[in-house]
Amino acid sequence: MSDEPEAETADESDAEQGGFQEGDFVELSYTAYTVDSEELVDTTDEETAEEEGVDTEERDFSPRTIVIGEGHIFDEVEDDLIGKEVGDSGNVVVEQAFGEYDDEQVRTVSAQKIPEDDRYPGAHVEIDGQQGHIEAIIGGRARVDFNHPLAGEDVEYDYEIVGEVEDRVEKAKGLMRMYFDVDLEMQIETDEVEEEVENDDGETETETVEKETLYIEQSQQLQFNQQWMMGKQQVLNEFIEMLDLDRVIVQEIIDGQPAGMPGMMGGMGGMGGGEDLGEIEDALEDADVDADEIVDELEAEGDEE
Repeated sequence: MSDEPEAETADESDAEQGGFQEGDFVELSYTAYTVDSEELVDTTDEETAEEEGVDTEERDFSPRTIVIGEGHIFDEVEDDLIGKEVGDSGNVVVEQAFGEYDDEQVRTVSAQKIPEDDRYPGAHVEIDGQQGHIEAIIGGRARVDFNHPLAGEDVEYDYEIVGEVEDRVEKAKGLMRMYFDVDLEMQIETDEVEEEVENDDGETETETVEKETLYIEQSQQLQFNQQWMMGKQQVLNEFIEMLDLDRVIVQEIIDGQPAGMPGMMGGMGGMGGGEDLGEIEDALEDADVDADEIVDELEAEGDEE
C-alpha cells in the first residue's frame, strides 16, 4: 500500500485557500487615479467625484457588483481579490491600464471629415469609426490622436470589499447596474413550457418542461439606451450562464396615458376638438412642421364627419 498522499481536488484546494475565488460575485467600493497625472479614472465615492468636478446628478455611486474572473475589472485587481474576504481592502497599480501610447495612432486628416462644431483642439470626434481627440487644426487639416486618452498611464486602484452577493436576483440586478447603470425590477420564476421534441422513433411530439426564467422589466430609459440595443444579447447570455437559468424574458412596460391624451398617431384621425388640435399644433411646431396646414386638414376631416 502506497504511503503517497492522495492528490487534492480543485474544490478541496479552494476550500483550503479560503476567501473569494473565481466566479464569486462581490461588491466593491473603489477609487482609481492615474499615477503620474493624478487624474480621476473612476470612483464609487460621490464626495470624491464632486471634489474632482464630476457631474454627480444622474450617476449611481453605489458599490459595483463584479464577478471575479470575468474581466469586469482589470486583471491585476481581480488577482488581488482572490483569497480576500468581506471587509478586506487593497491597493493595486495597473501598469499601462489602457494600453501603450502609439505614436502611429496620431494622424493628420482632412478637416472636412469633422463636423464644424467640433473643429477645435480638445474636441472628441469619431472619424471612420475610430474615436479620437483633436490636437490641432491648421488650415484644412486636423491632427487627431486616436490613442485612448489615458494610454500609457499607470492606474492606482484603492478598493474595499463591502459585500458578497449570493441571491440570484440581486446578482442579476448588480450586473445590470454595472453594464448599463440602470436599476430594474426583476424576478425568477419556474414556468411550464410546451416544447416539441423528437422521440426514440424519430417522431415529433409535444411535452411540457419546466424552465427557470429571469423576468426583467425594461424601462423607457433602457429601451433607448444604445449600449443596451447593441449588447443585450451577449449580456443576457451571460446572465443565463452565470446564474444557471434556462432563459431570460425582457418585458416592455407601457404605462397608461391620461384620459383624453392620444397614445398613438393612428388615434388622431377622428379628432375634432379644438383643445386636442391645439396640443397637436404645439407638438408639430416643436418638430419644425407646418402646423397650420396640417391642423386645418384635421379640422376639415372633423367637419366632414
